[in-house]
Amino acid sequence: MSYINKSLTDKWGTPKHIKDNYKGYFDPCPYPTPSWDGLQIDWVDKKKVFVNPPYSDIKSWAEKCYKTWVLAKRQNKSIKILLLILARTDTAYFHNFVYKYSNIEFIRGRLKFVDLTAVSKKPTSAPFPSILCTYENKKKKYNVTLLTPDGTKESLSPV
Repeated sequence: MSYINKSLTDKWGTPKHIKDNYKGYFDPCPYPTPSWDGLQIDWVDKKKVFVNPPYSDIKSWAEKCYKTWVLAKRQNKSIKILLLILARTDTAYFHNFVYKYSNIEFIRGRLKFVDLTAVSKKPTSAPFPSILCTYENKKKKYNVTLLTPDGTKESLSPV
């Protein structure tokens, strides 16, 4: 038996205050589900990508973010990819595709996601902490930033 209740759906929308920060970004996994597969199309020429993936398959989306970032670097193209995921720092995908390659913002508090199936009328708090990972063709900064639930950022100095 799982110690965390598993959601009955992957249809959870990005919180409005986060989505509003990334207007104009390409969304490879929008709702309702498009006729194309966001994992199969090329993102390099999109330049700005915001990914709130189905949490049942974070590994595939993290790998796609990483591989797109690497490809953009090889082609000397500018790209910025933001990946909103659970803060599960113990997973293989986190160490293989996220930790060494992106800047990570730990979001303070629990995000409230919108139930896109309309079973729940109000946004529902996630049962897990979240992080926002930024892949960008810039030098990686080794600092930690907290993103508060209201969208403000708080930088922490390294210890």
